Amino acid sequence: MVVEIDEDTCIACGQCEEECPVDALTVEEVAVVDEDACIDCGNCVEVCPVDAMSL
Repeated sequence: MVVEIDEDTCIACGQCEEECPVDALTVEEVAVVDEDACIDCGNCVEVCPVDAMSL
């Protein structure tokens, strides 16, 4: 399972990128997940202020 990102909802605030323990997220116009690096911890889902992420 990998984090799903709703690109229409994401506001590119960067909170998920800061919270990721394995640096699997980068944020430019929207958040992008590195599927090979993601460990499905859910930290990014918990901190997203607009609920743009899900597992």
